[in-house]
Amino acid sequence: MSKPSNKRLSDEDRVLWSLVARSTKPLKGKQAVDIPEPPPVSVDEAMDAVAPRPAASPAARPKQSVAHSLDRPTHEKLAKGRLPIEGRVDLHGMSQEQAYSLLLSFLHRAHVGGVRYVLVITGKGSSSGGEGVLRRAVPAWLSTAPFRPLVSSHDHAARNHGGAGALYIRLRRHPAKSS
Repeated sequence: MSKPSNKRLSDEDRVLWSLVARSTKPLKGKQAVDIPEPPPVSVDEAMDAVAPRPAASPAARPKQSVAHSLDRPTHEKLAKGRLPIEGRVDLHGMSQEQAYSLLLSFLHRAHVGGVRYVLVITGKGSSSGGEGVLRRAVPAWLSTAPFRPLVSSHDHAARNHGGAGALYIRLRRHPAKSS
């Protein structure tokens, strides 16, 4: 077995690990280990850590349109599996701040990797009839400045991919990956 490296976990990895660690149960006869809560990270800090803001003036940057709904043929192809969903992220059980930073870093990595279609699972909300916080918030986030350079369009997923509790997202083409 290889020797563990001394690398520190990124904020995203720390959030994911804490969620996994809290959901486990100790083996029979073993005691649970208390896992300290990671220090809170503000949305601004998370955005700076994931994708530094460009230094160019707003007039020098090309204008990019606000994300809109997927066209019908593309939506149907995704729903029927004729277009591959190349990545997926599940935001269940996360706070808005955790979900925001995870979603932004996930979409940034997918965009750099040349991925075009991803599935984001937000959940449908509480069973008491209330609409979920992330279900409402994620589509609004996709129209904000940090997401605009990454997201081309989005729409609710088909029933077999989570329905109203999930979103299909089409990412913009990455300039280095264009053919």
